[in-house]
Amino acid sequence: MEIPWLESGQEIIEELITLRRQLHQHPELGYEENRTAETIAKILRDLGLEVQTGVAKTGVVALLKGKEPGKTIALRGDMDALPLQEISDKPYRSKTSGKMHACGHDAHMTYVIGAAMLLKKYQSRLKGNVKFIFQPAEETTGGAKPMIEEGVLENPRVDAVLGGHVWPDTPTGSIEVLKGPVMASTGQLYLEIYGKGGHAARPHENIDPILIGQEILQRLQSLSSRMIDPLENSVISICSFQAGETYNVMPEKAVLMGTIRTLNNELRLEIPGKIEKIVENVTSYYGATYSLNITHLYPATINDENFTTFASASAKKLLGKEQVIQGNKPSMAGEDFAFYLEKVPGTFLRIGNYNQDKGLVYNLHNPHFDIDEAQLGKISALYAKIAMDFLTE
Repeated sequence: MEIPWLESGQEIIEELITLRRQLHQHPELGYEENRTAETIAKILRDLGLEVQTGVAKTGVVALLKGKEPGKTIALRGDMDALPLQEISDKPYRSKTSGKMHACGHDAHMTYVIGAAMLLKKYQSRLKGNVKFIFQPAEETTGGAKPMIEEGVLENPRVDAVLGGHVWPDTPTGSIEVLKGPVMASTGQLYLEIYGKGGHAARPHENIDPILIGQEILQRLQSLSSRMIDPLENSVISICSFQAGETYNVMPEKAVLMGTIRTLNNELRLEIPGKIEKIVENVTSYYGATYSLNITHLYPATINDENFTTFASASAKKLLGKEQVIQGNKPSMAGEDFAFYLEKVPGTFLRIGNYNQDKGLVYNLHNPHFDIDEAQLGKISALYAKIAMDFLTE
């Protein structure tokens, strides 16, 4: 007998809405998610799951064991909010000044908890195990990597992983799936250029770090267009250029900061060397020196083709073919779910959140952002079905 996932999801919709609003009203930043973790852990313990807290500082992991041994699938929800002041007149708006769930992590946690409720209900039909991963610090340094280092994918070993993100470009009620790259790798660039300061009226006696920085900036833009295969996606953006304090003194130093993104993890490792060559050549020409620091943050998020095909088929059975969109446009934003996908097959879904009639037209990280609560039961059911199908098939 087929499990009535959607009907079961609707049976708990009010409970999920209440939970989501509770999480939304009390946002916490990365590695500060203590109240959030306590709330999640209590719910999971009350369900009778094995619960571990304090993973990677504030992370929570729960395990649901089936009646028979088998494979293990992990469902992941991120926990942290953003340092942003919410602009809303809704009764469930953030109660913490300067902090807001503007990226939908309150919904992500609720989907996974909803899936836990549904899978617990049908535990007698479960073969294998489901891990529920609630991860801190996705918006900052990335909690996925330390959670993996602390063994979240072991004991029992995880065979597949599923995650998702509310997506403001996709209509509510639909999901979007992509095979291969879905989000970009991220990196930070920090460059200090050391010149020679002096009077602006005698530039020949100085070494102008502003001129040098400007030339480096221009050459970096040509790196993507002339030094990298045009079929590869890459972005190098200088977002901060700081130098000088007054109008007639040439400064000693200029500081440039920016971001580096690509959908190719091999190219991600090549780009820093290309950047350094540009910086070295330009500074040497003008007689300046420099300090360059490039930090790799997240690798590209690359969905496993086979698991994505499987998850898409499972979703179509539940939602209907017309509600499952085959995407072909990756995002250059980053996501530390990539670290899980480096270790085990999995997929990262885009969960529709655009609904003009409900005023859901704002992008992620916007102070007006909100989620479609009517979809909480439906997406919880989707997560549960994909997990059950994977363990069964």
